[in-house]
Amino acid sequence: MAEASWRKKTSGKDERAKMGDVQTTSAKTLIRDTINGFVFWSLFQALAPMIWFYPLNELEISGYEAFAAVWFCPIFCILPGFLCLIQNRWVLGLLRLVCVGCLASFQMPTTLSRLVTLAVGSGTATLVMAALLFSPSTRIRSQFYWSLMLGMFAFLSSRIWLTSFVPTWWSNSTNTAVISLGAIAALDQIMSGDDRIEDGSKRLSKAERPYWIPASLGFGSLLYVTHACFGEVSLILRWVVKGYPDHGPMPYPWGGLVLLSLAFGAYMSQCHHVSNTTWWWVCGLLGFFAMYFLPRWMGFGGGLVLAVYVMSVWPKLFDQMSGCPATSLTLAMVVYVAEVLFGVWTVAYNFVPGGVYTREHTDWLIGFVMVMILFGLYSRGKITESRAAFVTINKTKMPSTSHSILLFLLVMAGLGGLGARYNPRQYDHAPKTAPHEFTAAIWTYHFGYDNKGWPSLERGAQLLSDTGADFITLLESDASKPFLGNNDLGMWLGERLGMYVDFGVSTKDHTWGNLILSKYPIVKSTHHLLPSPHGELAPAITATVNYTGKLVDFVVTHMGNDRDVLDRELQAKFLSTELRNAENPAVFLGYVTSQPRSRDYYQLINHGKVKDIDETDQDRWCEYIMYKGLIRLGYARITHGGLSDTEVQVARFRIPGDPQKYSDHAKTSSDGKKVEERIRFNSKFGSYHVGHGYFNGHGFHMSTPKYFLP
Repeated sequence: MAEASWRKKTSGKDERAKMGDVQTTSAKTLIRDTINGFVFWSLFQALAPMIWFYPLNELEISGYEAFAAVWFCPIFCILPGFLCLIQNRWVLGLLRLVCVGCLASFQMPTTLSRLVTLAVGSGTATLVMAALLFSPSTRIRSQFYWSLMLGMFAFLSSRIWLTSFVPTWWSNSTNTAVISLGAIAALDQIMSGDDRIEDGSKRLSKAERPYWIPASLGFGSLLYVTHACFGEVSLILRWVVKGYPDHGPMPYPWGGLVLLSLAFGAYMSQCHHVSNTTWWWVCGLLGFFAMYFLPRWMGFGGGLVLAVYVMSVWPKLFDQMSGCPATSLTLAMVVYVAEVLFGVWTVAYNFVPGGVYTREHTDWLIGFVMVMILFGLYSRGKITESRAAFVTINKTKMPSTSHSILLFLLVMAGLGGLGARYNPRQYDHAPKTAPHEFTAAIWTYHFGYDNKGWPSLERGAQLLSDTGADFITLLESDASKPFLGNNDLGMWLGERLGMYVDFGVSTKDHTWGNLILSKYPIVKSTHHLLPSPHGELAPAITATVNYTGKLVDFVVTHMGNDRDVLDRELQAKFLSTELRNAENPAVFLGYVTSQPRSRDYYQLINHGKVKDIDETDQDRWCEYIMYKGLIRLGYARITHGGLSDTEVQVARFRIPGDPQKYSDHAKTSSDGKKVEERIRFNSKFGSYHVGHGYFNGHGFHMSTPKYFLP
């Protein structure tokens, strides 16, 4: 009796110990899977911007686009035994380590070595995806599915903390941290043996498989819409933005609602009687089109519906795809790449073959994506139960309580990032001794990447801060597209510099972007698409800013390519009319793509009734600063220092006390000692410099700075 009692107690202790081990292992597994998913999404979203760097610089197809073929690596599964080989736990472990190692591409010494390393990592990631997605083990498929889901929410939440940027690709220190965590997770995966396929696991028979073509079309389109619309929580807000004062929801804080909608969709996916129905697909389609066609809050509402829909259909499309042959993932990736390229073609149509047919047709892309998803949902076959998301493993129903708790914590972490960024004094700046003097700057920002393809945000922000500019227009600044990194440059710079942001025109208007940063409140603004019957779409903004009680109008633009003569003529006429109709003193900051004293130059000067900040400067291309109703004080051209392909131009003005009785400054001097210290430009950029400034840092060049005297 005593021995039996002792054995019973010991057995109970052992059982409780085992349960404790299981709980510890479960928590560790969840964290490890989340890190693995984070690594996957980091690689998956990074290759397109790296490839795009080359045609961006060369303004034509470069040949490096061929690196996109690495996404088609699952085609090797057509080789006998290849799928079984990469599903071997040791081979799969090696592939995971390769993926993590290739994250170090960020720290490669050259652009090409970075591209090659990243391409290897991305191709390897698709092989890992094939090995896990088509595993005969239900447990492995389930782990992979939840790895993707939890990894995506960790990915999105981390981007909130870095104000839309990915930690993996932000700095050497954050890159190293992600590599370290990824290496620990990959090694633990190998040592745990979780990649071992259980005995008795079997694949679906041909009779049970779904039709692989519609399943692939649907899964590829799902990958695209997840990346393009929800790879960062601010993206859809930039689809619906309009001018001040009714600009619609801003990324901060309303991006948090996007994160919550995605999480709600993930939880709602368990309601199969809703998420897998045709009427729910119609709701998703209407949400997508509402986001595209409706402005401000109505469009945002449509985007939130789309967010819920996209996450709710992930389990079904994942299941359908997992029942197909492994080579079908290649078709899914072809669809994904084709849809990304179509997105490129809608904006870059003036520089690519066949662009005339894709021009401004994101609506076609939306319709195609949603129809493909519908095909995927109804790819038929004899799959009646979940194969990954909602299965039972070791008597535990997936998702377990631990999965739900971790998803909740990841979402809360993202919302916590919004709280950490809250700054009630963001727009507080030191008062000026001369409050009616201001500085305006124009810069072609090159999408936040330097001339070697590395992020230039911190360096660019420091340069802009050093100019002392109160008003800045940044051209080529819409990096929210998937092939540009899904980054919100306006939000990041606005918070970093403490400036109001006017993002215009919206992402869905198919331009390269033209945003405004202002230290002073923007009273009103109007976003324009300039006339462009032949060439690329050109954005412009007409804005009014309140400088301590004095209103100043700004007209900012990036005109179309110089080869489209009619476009530039019509655009110059439109902009000159905006300047002529300005009710307040006005400043023109424009990328004009025309030489000084050209037809378009005189159109702006004569019809717009403005003056050139420096009519003697005959070597400008393509940035111009013009003005009316103001007193010019200074003008400078500052070298880009490798951060862009274009210099920064800066001008200082004084708002006259009486707009009817004032005289502009007519004399020019390069001697800063002849003006008051507050008017001088930052000595950090050196002194008066004649000719181009071919040096590494930022300095004055082209016979500037110049000061204007009474």
